[in-house]
Amino acid sequence: MHHSIKVKIYYEDTDAGGVVYYANYLRYMERARTEFLAEHGINVAEYHHHGNFFVVTHVDIHYKRPARLGETIEVTTEVQEVRNASMTIKNSILRESSILVEALLTFACIDADGRPRRLPESFTSIRSAVK
Repeated sequence: MHHSIKVKIYYEDTDAGGVVYYANYLRYMERARTEFLAEHGINVAEYHHHGNFFVVTHVDIHYKRPARLGETIEVTTEVQEVRNASMTIKNSILRESSILVEALLTFACIDADGRPRRLPESFTSIRSAVK
């Protein structure tokens, strides 16, 4: 199960040298993950209003090459594992076919008190596609 989005690099994304600031890659991955979920019928804002919150619990990220001002990059999302209350995905950030950044990211579903909550039933299609 694979999904991708394009992101144009603007001045606001970069440091004084025109290189993407390292933390902004996480923002791009967040956008890609949200779009991936939306494509599978999961509206993050709607779940939020019903007391289901999706929080990042772990990130393992490897920066290989920088993205630069004016470039357009591709951010891919691929599901690695779906558990009862969490999901692990692999994000890759590419320029053309060159990998710039790779990350494994785990997010969990929690309730308003911060306790783990089973992923909603709408994740069933994602879960079955990974097995």
